[in-house]
Amino acid sequence: MVVPMKKVYLITQDKHREESLNLLRKIGVVDLDRKTVSSDALTKLLDQKNKVETVLRLLKPYVKDTKDSTEKVEAPLKVDDEASVDSVASPDIISQTLYYSEEQKSIQNRLSFLGKERSRIEEWGNFNPKDFPFLAENGGINLSLYKLPRKDFEKLSKEIPYITLGGDKKFIRLLVFDKEISGLAPFALSEYSCTEIDSLISDAQGKLDGIDRQFSALAENYTLVEEKLMDTIGEIEFESARAKMDVLEDVPTESTVSWISGFVPNEDLGLLKRGASENGWALLSKDPDPEEQVPTKLKNNRFVRLIYPLTDFLEIVPGYQEVDISGWFLLFFCLFFGMIFGDAGYGFILLAVSIIGMAKTSKTGVPAALKMLFLFGLSTFVWGILTCSWFGMEYQYLPQFLINISLAQISDAKTDQAIVDQNLQIFCFSVALLQLTIARIKSIIRGIRSLKVFADIGTLAMVWGMYNVVLFLVVSNNVRSIPLLPISVYLLGGGFLFTFIFASYEGSVLRSILDSFKNIISVVLSITNVFSDIMSYIRLWAVGLAGASIAATVNTMAGPMLGSFLVFLGIILLVFGHGLNLVLNVLSVLVHGVRLNTLEFSGHLGLTWSGTAYRPFSEKIKK
Repeated sequence: MVVPMKKVYLITQDKHREESLNLLRKIGVVDLDRKTVSSDALTKLLDQKNKVETVLRLLKPYVKDTKDSTEKVEAPLKVDDEASVDSVASPDIISQTLYYSEEQKSIQNRLSFLGKERSRIEEWGNFNPKDFPFLAENGGINLSLYKLPRKDFEKLSKEIPYITLGGDKKFIRLLVFDKEISGLAPFALSEYSCTEIDSLISDAQGKLDGIDRQFSALAENYTLVEEKLMDTIGEIEFESARAKMDVLEDVPTESTVSWISGFVPNEDLGLLKRGASENGWALLSKDPDPEEQVPTKLKNNRFVRLIYPLTDFLEIVPGYQEVDISGWFLLFFCLFFGMIFGDAGYGFILLAVSIIGMAKTSKTGVPAALKMLFLFGLSTFVWGILTCSWFGMEYQYLPQFLINISLAQISDAKTDQAIVDQNLQIFCFSVALLQLTIARIKSIIRGIRSLKVFADIGTLAMVWGMYNVVLFLVVSNNVRSIPLLPISVYLLGGGFLFTFIFASYEGSVLRSILDSFKNIISVVLSITNVFSDIMSYIRLWAVGLAGASIAATVNTMAGPMLGSFLVFLGIILLVFGHGLNLVLNVLSVLVHGVRLNTLEFSGHLGLTWSGTAYRPFSEKIKK
């Protein structure tokens, strides 16, 4: 359920502004108004946060299993040709890491340049480019290098003295004495010889290795950097709250007061009142205005809260005035997850991973995500048992008891494939009927005090009528013929009429009818929208079938290898193929399973997921 909220205003003496904010933070129940603010202090803190996050990203690859070492790290030292990066200690982890990162980028750029230069000059051999200006200054011998196409070389004037240094099918390399070849620029000499470049590359690589050692040492303090990030986020929240406090005007200077507003759950208002009384704040509370962007706080039982890791990951929150569907979301998403994965073998893997994870974290507190994974794995495992799907294996290779415990209506091992496919399609459309019916009934209950409820009743009638139409058009075949029932036509016609009359109702039936005539195209399309919504659920069967086909294909490709000397390659192919299929199934669930809940189901509820999560100004900071 969505927890009711109150809009609150707190007034305090301006001289006690920071003290009051600290106390308000300890109470930790007010979600402050989310207006945009700025200050020099806030800008500096945001810059500091970016730096700390950059340091965490840089050090993450170097973190070992144990991160509680207090070993001192080495102090920054300029990385150049004369100095090594291995040096003495310094406590400034942030600045050191950023310094070494810049040095690392500089050295990597230098290595890139040296590598390109080495490739450019290596065909000319290992010579000292400094000899060319030396001979010109001391011996009066001007030497130039040229690379000519063979056709130009054949036309070269005999008056030009040169030595051929080599070539290939297309080009000739020449050393030319005291002359220039008209129309061609000489080869640009490098600053270094190949030997010198190799030495510089070796030195630069050594310095990079030294920086890696520095990062490894700095990573011993990774936990401290994480704590620094949390502290910085807390300072940002505090400074943001301080900047949001407005000063009352037309008040004597000695009596200047500041005020701040926000939202508090009704159940926590008493706690805030007690805090205001104890600290001498003036407190005003009222119901939020309809146009205000009120944060949404959800309150559900422990089981329903298992869906929170998914909704938090997707960053979807119902609006304050909308309905909470967390329980229905969890129920149907579990079903969708099992149908899309559709394999007991995959379900067993998910169960094993979740159980191992829960066992390892049992002492410190099992994350909700692992519990959610266990539930989804169980759903997949049960669906796979019922359909007799085990890593896409053919039924003749499965133990008989696995076939026996499968459900005949949806198991290819017991029933003809065509009938099973038809049964699964009927099941998908029946799930659509159930979920959309629940959505419409909830909408009817919410709007029962307005005549507009008849539009919801009309849409519900169209859903039921269209269900039979979809079965008739899509599922009916020679195996099982599904007739088009006359009642479906009546439901569609009557439902459309109700929708046409009451869809735009705002106090006047006549005005609602006129609005429907103005938007006749969108009103007529409401029937096709119902059809497409029900049809959308066929994806559960289609995507599940695609995953099963991939699993079977992997087995077919690996099968011959398992019976030969290539057994090792066969095992690798099985692991890789089924692993890839698992990943694809996860993506399919996120795309299709989430869509059916957040689009089709939510659309019939009028749920737009336009809310913002309740985040109180508190000492507890979420990472």
